[in-house]
Amino acid sequence: MAFPMKTILLPLLLAFTLQPAWASIALNGTRLIFDGSNKEAPIIVSNQGEDILVQSWLEPAEGQPEELPFAVTPPLARLPAKQQQLLRVLYAGTGAAEDQETVFWLNVQEIPQAASGDNVLQLAVRQRIKVFFRPKSVGSGAALQAPAGLRWSVRQQDGKPRLRVDNPSRYHVTLVDLALKNGKELAKAYMVAPGGSGQWPLPTAAAQLRYGIINDFGGHVEYVVSLEPGQEANPRQLEPQDPQP
Repeated sequence: MAFPMKTILLPLLLAFTLQPAWASIALNGTRLIFDGSNKEAPIIVSNQGEDILVQSWLEPAEGQPEELPFAVTPPLARLPAKQQQLLRVLYAGTGAAEDQETVFWLNVQEIPQAASGDNVLQLAVRQRIKVFFRPKSVGSGAALQAPAGLRWSVRQQDGKPRLRVDNPSRYHVTLVDLALKNGKELAKAYMVAPGGSGQWPLPTAAAQLRYGIINDFGGHVEYVVSLEPGQEANPRQLEPQDPQP
């Protein structure tokens, strides 16, 4: 089927004449740790572009109740060019689990001013980070030890080996780039909830694994673990001088 030349050229002309307005906000962290011994958890939004409005709201993580006992203030703020805005996440005092960490989402979206020209494509860009609330009875002292406490094992299911990880701690542990020694990727990212677990199929009953975890500071820490059938093992943190497994 032949199309008129105007039909072909018009989308191309629009693609070249429309100029997008790029994101200009940045947060001073990739995750937010809310210590329950404090009344609030602050995070800073920086505006590297023109004057904008910043809209902020919270969302529950998957499997959580829709009603969160948390709030973010201000929910809407004008942020001038090259300025910063302090956001505060507040806890109602009750409603969250008292014996383990709770996770939910903080969304921060920039709303640009009306464009001065007709050929500017404006985008409302949103940033989304996890907030980890740790009640006073849990604290943050043992959070850094939680990744080393993961329990890995290989179990048979329907006659086939499956990798299993159990998290006995009261903290969430975020795994990234979980892979076998031969490079086969099992999971790009997976968060193991407190008291939770995860499973993946394996080609053989013995496995050597390598993966990273994201710590409280947003850093990437490498771990390895070797598994034999019927055995359970804890991971070992890789040091910078360790050879590649």
